[in-house]
Amino acid sequence: MKTLQLSIATLLAVPLTLWSDVGDLQKSSLTIYNANLALVHEKRSLSLNEGVQTLIYPDVAKSINIESINVTLPKETTLYSQQFRYDKLTLDKLLEAHIEKKVSLRILKNAHDFKVISATLLSYSSNDVIVQTSDYKIKSYDKKSVIFSDIPQTLITKPSLLWNVKSSKNSRSNLELDYLIKNISWKSNYILNIEKNKANLTGWISIENNSGKAFKKTELKLLAGDVNKAQQPRPILYKAMRSAEFNTPKVSAIAYEGYHFYTIPFPITLLNNEKTQIQYFSKKDIAIQRVYKTHLANPLYMRGLKKHNVTQYISLPALKSELAKGVVRSYSKLQTQTLFLGETRIGHTPKNTPLELKIGTNFDIKVEESVLSRSDNNSKLDATIEYSVTNNSDEQKSVELLVAFNKDTRSKVKTKEKYSFTKNSELLFNIKVAPNATKRFKVHYTKTK
Repeated sequence: MKTLQLSIATLLAVPLTLWSDVGDLQKSSLTIYNANLALVHEKRSLSLNEGVQTLIYPDVAKSINIESINVTLPKETTLYSQQFRYDKLTLDKLLEAHIEKKVSLRILKNAHDFKVISATLLSYSSNDVIVQTSDYKIKSYDKKSVIFSDIPQTLITKPSLLWNVKSSKNSRSNLELDYLIKNISWKSNYILNIEKNKANLTGWISIENNSGKAFKKTELKLLAGDVNKAQQPRPILYKAMRSAEFNTPKVSAIAYEGYHFYTIPFPITLLNNEKTQIQYFSKKDIAIQRVYKTHLANPLYMRGLKKHNVTQYISLPALKSELAKGVVRSYSKLQTQTLFLGETRIGHTPKNTPLELKIGTNFDIKVEESVLSRSDNNSKLDATIEYSVTNNSDEQKSVELLVAFNKDTRSKVKTKEKYSFTKNSELLFNIKVAPNATKRFKVHYTKTK
């Protein structure tokens, strides 16, 4: 076997003597990328006759990228040219394919009776056909009266590839084909079911196939990452990922060249114009924390009184498995009633990375900030801000206040409350507030401009 490279310099005008069909599909796999792109690999049995012939490879995707075709034929085969053909059947196409061939015509004798005659089709127009009858007379009939007994082989009714080839001998072998297609995509979605201080996280792969081809019982692989479309995807090696996080089905994964690849361990059928979901991740009894935070004004620009809502998050510890980008939808139960809490879009998340999922605005917690005094001048910030955190719930809350005040040698913070600086250089206060209570504290800011 050898891989034949197609060239513009190949002969196009080869006298064709035979039409040959490829055999049954022996193996198929599909690798779907995060870029409206997929790589199809198929292997079929092949029977070739000695001589020049047109080899028909049926049922490729309508969205095929012709320039991406990589075909492997038997070594005794010379490939001259290829075509992509798809003849959507119409009456005119059938008539054109039957020129100078025998057809039948349904001729009305009267309003209640008809006869069928045989004739040779000579030509056709928008309404009529011209035929030569068995007694050699030339006649014209309504084109809708023509009856066809079969579909000529020259009409390709499914999206197909045609290869003009020459075989040095009769042979039975195999053909392998790779090509890229569009209009097929996948994404990840996650369901987080929360119960008190624990949660179950389930990951789903959602595939939408609008490629113009149905994939039946195919091996499915997925790539998480953004591939450069200017380059053809290279062959990929897969191995099982050591992880206790996956329950049945055990979708295997591997990090490779900056991407993550997932292999579905069972054959998948993806019909055209259909959405399919596959469960690929499941982790139970995750210890979670509820986090409440709000972002406050820069003291440099703070004037008067400002009121803030507080956003609620669910914090998940670092998981041992990576998560492909997608949307996490969170649910909980109030007595027997299921409630939708909110949804968060996450990016590609490496393993051992904590997650913080935004749920929504907390109804019971409010934050206010007000200026108690200012003595600024052109060279120095000098302001005292009072913060108040009100907790109207029946449980103690710990609220994160994030103040846009950078840490540097020119700035100073004076307060009785403990504070730290985040990686984003925000000033962070973690304030614990008793049930149905308000906590106030003051901060004196100075900064040399």
